[in-house]
Amino acid sequence: MRLAQWSGRARLRLVLGVLGLGLAGLISTPVAAQEPAERGTAAVLRGLDKVNGHTMDAEVQVGGSAAIFGVIVTLSECRYPKDNPTGDAYAYLTVRNPQNGEVYFEGWMIASSPALSALDHSRYDVWVMRCKSS
Repeated sequence: MRLAQWSGRARLRLVLGVLGLGLAGLISTPVAAQEPAERGTAAVLRGLDKVNGHTMDAEVQVGGSAAIFGVIVTLSECRYPKDNPTGDAYAYLTVRNPQNGEVYFEGWMIASSPALSALDHSRYDVWVMRCKSS
């Protein structure tokens, strides 16, 4: 039976099945293929005030917090590739409202892909530049 003779529903199932197999292949990448990571003692973060276009950099120690424009950023962890200290850093951040403690963002942020897991705030943006050790 030719593909053109299949019903719309059957063609949709075929397309979804092929996409599903492709996605499963991407997700099931072996853990051993991932680079070993080192833990940094601090991170350099960059903040942006979207209203006036100002930026600022802040160095935050692991376990510490910093005020970056109108938000408080807490760094829980910063990691970088073991074989490439200047490589792609990723940090676990919590971004809060300084007045009421409301959490705007909590999770891992990746230096090379800040939009992958980004702070969703109308005025401020924060992203990871790099980790620091010692």
